[in-house]
Amino acid sequence: MTSLTHPTRRSLLQGSAALGAAAIAGPAVAQAGAADLVLRNARITTMDPNLPEAAALAARDGVFVAVGSEADVAPLIGPFIQVIDAGGKRVIPGLIDSHTHSIRGGVNYTLEVRWDTVDSLEEALHLLREQADRTPEGQFIRVAGGFSEFQFKEKRLPTVAELDAVAPNHPVLIHHLYKLTLLNSRAIEYFGYDQPDHPTYPGGTIEKDANGDPTGRLLSTPSGLLMYRTLSQAPTLSIRDQINSSIHYMDELNGLGVTSVSDAGGGGMEFPDSDPYQVVRWLHGEGLLTTRIGYHSFPQVKGEELANYQDWTSRIRAGQGDDMLKFVGAGENLTWASYDYEIFADARPEIDADAEEIQTRIMTVLGEAEWPFRQHVTYDETGDRLLPVYEEVARGAGLTPGWFIDHVETFSQRNLERIAELGGGIALQNRLQFQAEDFIANYGAEALRTTPNFRAILDLGVPVGGGTDATRVTSFNPWFSIQWMSTGLSRGGLRMYDDANLLTREEALRLWTVGSAWFTGDAGRKGAITPGQLADFAVLDRDYFAVTDAEIAKLKSVLTVLGGEVVHGKDEFAHHDLRHMPPIRPDWSPVILQGRNL
Repeated sequence: MTSLTHPTRRSLLQGSAALGAAAIAGPAVAQAGAADLVLRNARITTMDPNLPEAAALAARDGVFVAVGSEADVAPLIGPFIQVIDAGGKRVIPGLIDSHTHSIRGGVNYTLEVRWDTVDSLEEALHLLREQADRTPEGQFIRVAGGFSEFQFKEKRLPTVAELDAVAPNHPVLIHHLYKLTLLNSRAIEYFGYDQPDHPTYPGGTIEKDANGDPTGRLLSTPSGLLMYRTLSQAPTLSIRDQINSSIHYMDELNGLGVTSVSDAGGGGMEFPDSDPYQVVRWLHGEGLLTTRIGYHSFPQVKGEELANYQDWTSRIRAGQGDDMLKFVGAGENLTWASYDYEIFADARPEIDADAEEIQTRIMTVLGEAEWPFRQHVTYDETGDRLLPVYEEVARGAGLTPGWFIDHVETFSQRNLERIAELGGGIALQNRLQFQAEDFIANYGAEALRTTPNFRAILDLGVPVGGGTDATRVTSFNPWFSIQWMSTGLSRGGLRMYDDANLLTREEALRLWTVGSAWFTGDAGRKGAITPGQLADFAVLDRDYFAVTDAEIAKLKSVLTVLGGEVVHGKDEFAHHDLRHMPPIRPDWSPVILQGRNL
């Protein structure tokens, strides 16, 4: 989209790269010349300690050039400037998800029924029935994560008989966390799990009844490989439709106020040239990305990780890219030998006996190539074994600045301190919000109160970011995570934490903005509404600081701006959104039925 008042995204990127990231304290006197966009009559939470609140902002060439009073931005208003009246609404920096799987989520988005906000199993089954009525025969109906059975008033998952009843003519697949997958009878037949020579995968169980017939339950015991491989064998979209799906997924994120993500790779994400990466690169080349993406590598095959990283580090430089699409480094999987699975209803899994030896070799390669990394680590006991490797590598090849650990739900104070001493960061996601009741059943309510230990982590002063781990585990909705951090509410309504381990609303928002910017190497470049930073912000439909605890999870953005350009507008701001969104494909997509901003 090109006009006097709406520059292209490419021109915004070029301008933002030229201006750099220098911040100006207090109300700013902008450089000479008009702005591209001015927002006035706003209640702006800036995340800038020098000017926490403001009433107006101005952006030019993709960055903020003035933030303060309406008088501060008035000199920047010219005849061709887009001026938006915020109507007194709350404005926040664009949200940054420090751990998600958005590239994979994007290419599958228009195929999936979402149960993220459904509060009863009755309604969930009704959505499947409605989708079955409009889905071509033989095509899958799938729910690929983002929900918990505890959010349903019935407090249970559907049975195979119920799935058969609502969709007798279609295969149905329900992916639940990395705990289990449910298949109806048609799906069991499709995958061949009713045949004596059906495939098996280590660490997974195809549950069978007394007669040896599959029950329709695929269990992680503890590996999710069986679930990954099963889901990957379901029909996929054409490349053309994956592009369409990704565009609409980004619009969904923009409608929730998200402007940046840190993508952690994931199962099925063969780095660097599989279809999802090709799609996101094409979108970037065409100037169609509406979320900034920093992405990591993720080895797929156990035993090949070292060879993968030797190959990748010889060909790819960490940090290459630009403000819209950037390769960050290794992870979240460094080696399957060290991967501890997060099924909190089950016993804690042990990592492999040779995990330290394998990890040392891989981390040495990464250190020598100056690649930062991220690593999935769930349990304190895994930290006991792996952190000595970190300390050994730090003394040798070195740990490249910008490395961090994801999850750390049950980490002790000592292991948190070891991360701090080594100069690492911690990315926190709301996985436990979806499994709190399972955790209590397995470990007890007392252990849950400091799982994870928010206050101890913040007190260490390490870089900390907020995230979701969407889409197969949790919902992509950032407000669930922010609600979890600030209220301790599980998706089932359980109060998980005492007040001592809760964050204030401002602290939670800070982790999702300024905090998360660090995890793609962009500290000081984005996350705050202050002159010199990338002009990413969201106008909320309600005031985050005034709504009830329950309403936090229902917040939406009515206007989202990326690099000074409107990428999402609705309600009274719809006329500011000049994009032409393509029709959703396929024409039977669940997204058409359910709508956006779930």
